[in-house]
Amino acid sequence: MLGDKPDLSASTADPSHARIATWLLGRISGGWVLTGDKLPPEAELAESLGVSRMTLRQALGSLEGQGWIERKRGRSGGSFVREPRVPVDLTGLPGFTEQMRRANVRAGARVVRTGIVDPTPEVAAGLELVRGQRVVEIVRVRSARREPLALEETYLPAHLFPGLLDRNLNASLYALMRDHYALAPQSAQEWLEPEISSVEQAALLGVEPGSPLMLVTRQARAADGVPVEFAHDRYRSDRTRITLQTGLGTDTTITAEPR
Repeated sequence: MLGDKPDLSASTADPSHARIATWLLGRISGGWVLTGDKLPPEAELAESLGVSRMTLRQALGSLEGQGWIERKRGRSGGSFVREPRVPVDLTGLPGFTEQMRRANVRAGARVVRTGIVDPTPEVAAGLELVRGQRVVEIVRVRSARREPLALEETYLPAHLFPGLLDRNLNASLYALMRDHYALAPQSAQEWLEPEISSVEQAALLGVEPGSPLMLVTRQARAADGVPVEFAHDRYRSDRTRITLQTGLGTDTTITAEPR
């Protein structure tokens, strides 16, 4: 089923479990096993590789953590190949198009609703608007691998982006904001929290109502500090994996707020 076995006798810096994980990943990406296929039983696979079950389990655990396999318990359980979650890297304030480029996946967009509307109190506060100012509302379903991944609700100050709705909204909004208005976001504060999908959200994302989502709320500012975007991005938690690079000496800050 899996073809030639890896040579674990050679002396390398990588431990056996890492080499097994790399070999299994090559078998999966090379089409030796397909999404939904069940890998050989642990005892059988460990014996064929000449390693302990503990070493094999370390390799399988690594692939499970990356989303390449799913391990199930029970009589009909085992290790099953699955299509990995798409990594969504929020580092550096990328738009969805850039996030998918980093993941080597082509991004898609379907416009659900647009308009010039009165802002909700939350949106008005996030954009620091005065009474009477309106917003551009753009609601889109973002996709990758021809599958819906995220539901974007984007709000921009209407007085800063005249004529925006006449432009191509199936591409990157950040590119439009930068190239046509010189108001691309340069900094942002983002809040991440789990959420349960509504009936409408579930229908747009192709999941069951009540499915878990990851909500990213964002307030973004231009280089001069003026708020230019307030957004709610809802990601499917079963198809995406959100990452954020942090470290000492960086500007990234993560805060936890009581609700």
